[in-house]
Amino acid sequence: MIRRIRKRKCKHCKEFFTPDPRNAHHQEFCLKSDCRKASKAISQKKWLDKPENRNYFSGSVNVQRVRQWRNAHPGYWRRKASGRQNALQDVLCKNTKQKQLVKVTFNPCALQDILTNQQAVLIGLISHFTGSALQDDITSTVNRMQQLGTDILYQPNHTKGGQHAKASHLSASNPQNSQTVQLGGSPAGP
Repeated sequence: MIRRIRKRKCKHCKEFFTPDPRNAHHQEFCLKSDCRKASKAISQKKWLDKPENRNYFSGSVNVQRVRQWRNAHPGYWRRKASGRQNALQDVLCKNTKQKQLVKVTFNPCALQDILTNQQAVLIGLISHFTGSALQDDITSTVNRMQQLGTDILYQPNHTKGGQHAKASHLSASNPQNSQTVQLGGSPAGP
């Protein structure tokens, strides 16, 4: 005997829907995109509200486990080459009569305005330079960079006559605990 599934009111959009027969006993949201997003958000909140899940995958044990895995799988998190050939090898369009319109856009924003709105670019840049995508490593690098920027912006050295002296925290000789960063080519050293 087949049981008839009764319609149910979606908890997000408040419209009636027929639940999936395989999950009818506890489906509370319909299949609309917004309702599915709301369902996901509520289930994640329930999961995070449990005390045993609050610090899930955080702490030094998990950081060490992730570092070991990444050492065993170098370059995994980097974007893979798409298999495309070099741009010089692309096939040319046969229809040369068709004109392309090139829209030139001028962005009047200053560099500081652009970068503050693009956190992903900054995090990716820091990750690229440090060679690590771990949040702990990126956080320590950001803290060092913030301190250096604060020192440069808000602690100028004064000389006689009120002029600012040029002071650099990046001297020509390497400080004791500095790391060498090379931006391309073969590794530095003998």
